[in-house]
Amino acid sequence: GARVDLAAVPTQEPDMSPMEVWCNEAQERYVLAVRPGDWPRLAAICARERCPVAKIGELTKEPRLVVEDARTGERAVDMPLAGLFEDLPIPRRTARLPEAGARPAALPGVPLEEAARRVLRFPAVAAKTFLITIGDRSVGGRVVRDQLVGRWQVPTADCAVLAAGDDGREGGAFAIGERPAVALSSPAASARLAIAEAITNLLAADVETPADVALSANWMAACGDPDEDGALLAAVEAAGRFAQALGVSIPVGKDSLSMRTVWEEDGARKEVRAPTTLVVSAFARVADVRATLTPEIRPEGELWLVDLGRGRNRIGGSVLAQVLDLPPAEAPDADADDLARLWRAVRRLRAEGLLLAWHDRSDGGLFVTLAEMAFSARQGLAVRLQAEDEQALLRELFAEEAGVVFQAPAAAHARVAAILAGEGLADAARVVAEPIGRPELVVEWNGRAHWQADLFALLREWHALSHHMQALRDDPECAREALEAACDPDDPGLRAELSFDPDRPVHLATGARPRVAVLREQGVNGHREMAAAFAKAGFEPVDVHMTDLLEGRTELAGFHGLAACGGFSYGDVFGAGRGWAASVRFHPRLREAFAAFLARPDTFALGVCNGCQMLAALKDLIPGAAHWPRFVRNRSEQFEARLVMVEITPSPSVLLRGMEGSRLPVIVAHGEGRAAFEGDPAQAGGCLRYIGPDDRPARRYPHNPNGSPGGWTGFTNADGRVTIMMPHPERLFRPELFSWRPASWRRSPWLRMFENARAWLEEAAGAAR
Repeated sequence: GARVDLAAVPTQEPDMSPMEVWCNEAQERYVLAVRPGDWPRLAAICARERCPVAKIGELTKEPRLVVEDARTGERAVDMPLAGLFEDLPIPRRTARLPEAGARPAALPGVPLEEAARRVLRFPAVAAKTFLITIGDRSVGGRVVRDQLVGRWQVPTADCAVLAAGDDGREGGAFAIGERPAVALSSPAASARLAIAEAITNLLAADVETPADVALSANWMAACGDPDEDGALLAAVEAAGRFAQALGVSIPVGKDSLSMRTVWEEDGARKEVRAPTTLVVSAFARVADVRATLTPEIRPEGELWLVDLGRGRNRIGGSVLAQVLDLPPAEAPDADADDLARLWRAVRRLRAEGLLLAWHDRSDGGLFVTLAEMAFSARQGLAVRLQAEDEQALLRELFAEEAGVVFQAPAAAHARVAAILAGEGLADAARVVAEPIGRPELVVEWNGRAHWQADLFALLREWHALSHHMQALRDDPECAREALEAACDPDDPGLRAELSFDPDRPVHLATGARPRVAVLREQGVNGHREMAAAFAKAGFEPVDVHMTDLLEGRTELAGFHGLAACGGFSYGDVFGAGRGWAASVRFHPRLREAFAAFLARPDTFALGVCNGCQMLAALKDLIPGAAHWPRFVRNRSEQFEARLVMVEITPSPSVLLRGMEGSRLPVIVAHGEGRAAFEGDPAQAGGCLRYIGPDDRPARRYPHNPNGSPGGWTGFTNADGRVTIMMPHPERLFRPELFSWRPASWRRSPWLRMFENARAWLEEAAGAAR
């Protein structure tokens, strides 16, 4: 049992009744059970992290729950636990299972060009860059694969992959599957397809066996009548049997079973129900995070389709059926044995190095799969199909049967065919496309060109939804510039031109590891990757919270380096870095300590993102930093998370020594990164700036993601000991962490920045001796 004192619960509304306090749904509250002797330790941890905490009660041996207000003695709850856990009535439901046997869909006479245009603009298919770039996808410094693929950062990745640690090859992968529209025809098939889609997405990563996979099942249904309850029952049973046959587990899940809205209008009762839907999240251990495949195809090689529908090409529930407003009809399905065969074939193909690119076939069918692979590499394709008539051609291109497309070397055609045949997939697999030397998507039907389209015209259709949504939500001019950049045929994409060899580390003396303070405040979340980068360069990183300095537990005098880290906010307010700086500026002892540290000739400091804003707001304490800018809201009016091109310009920065003239990608993740100069930007000590496709300072979005004049995004003080920047080089201290990089890199070029700091300290120590 338990006794809970509501008077101890922190609240900003003193007039709330006990029942209101007990039942309110305030976010970001957690309840922990700790041993009584551990309470002082927990309270100390929370105080250091500025995390509100309260002891609100205790567990009891008496099996009774008592919730009261100790100030008034008023009880909100007083009941035996049996009323919660033991004596609950078991509800009974009557379920009516759905009837099988939906008829095949009859397609109207729609031209392929019109079908392609409508499907590419459909929300489940269209590029969703406007959603992806507003979320921080790089925090933690272990993200190996995010949504954006290749030189042109196209949102086509099948799964997410994260490294398990700051070194090593092992990691984990995550993918999603869902087929809600299919449930209108067959809830059971919808559940099986959701699992199959999650698995075919997940197989882009180096997942060895089904035993390495765990699924989370998120169910949504409009329960409450026999038909809807029967649909849910059929789907749940189908999912369980399919997972069991495949050998994957479903240890967790959740449900939302009131997916209906009822109202009255003009005296008539109206109701909207959502289809019974299963959203599957698949998680798996990955043997080698570097072996993750993407849809980015090579200029040479064959594209194989593995059609687990085995030619049935059922169109019910497909995007094409939705854009043509067709009634529910015969839907695709998935077979666990076929999926297991595909899995075994993939492992054999991987072992022999025969997989060059990978993309699952789901929303939009084969046409969208091939189009997205072409978009990812800006590589034209010739699609070669055999069909009886134009109706059959549309079905082959737009049916959403389970399956995948992968690229393999043309010279290995016989070996690939043998491996697929050996797993019983000979009649399900065939070559359907190959790259061509011009930016077109060409559909050849029965040996003749049936339809061809400019790749960049199709790309513009695919980006249309994202553009319109972004124009409504963000700065409209930025939205226009983003669309033009995404469809610019002359854009070379990400690239790398280095003035140094990243694979030759800076020579560092062995022995003592200098201590660097990895400084953080409330809202900072980039401290782990900052510590990892400094550790890899030979430092001893020390976690220092601002409360440690304020309360005297730690002194800056014991460090030779200071790194102010990035984060998302300071107390959920804008101007995050300025709020952080205020805790230094208006605390006399701390202000004096920072001024002394920053003036010492044997120290260096780095500020990134929020830390950049924070040190910029303390520029009067930093010798030679008077002309630094302040940082304000991005021009786009949104948080920007991207991999963009920067140039390292000549400067006295000790961190960027020997890197001048280099052009390379770097991660940005900030909402307030636009530099606002009080004087001439050329006199502000710039050392890093965004560049566009022409290698000139970027002025247009998104090459300049925040709108800083001249593209300037990094600055250093007069003697180069203090460097600030909005991008996150610490999130790229390993080459695997780049969303795109030259294949030849064995070490990350951004690690040089941290090694430079270590080498400079050795030189400073030698000079002092």
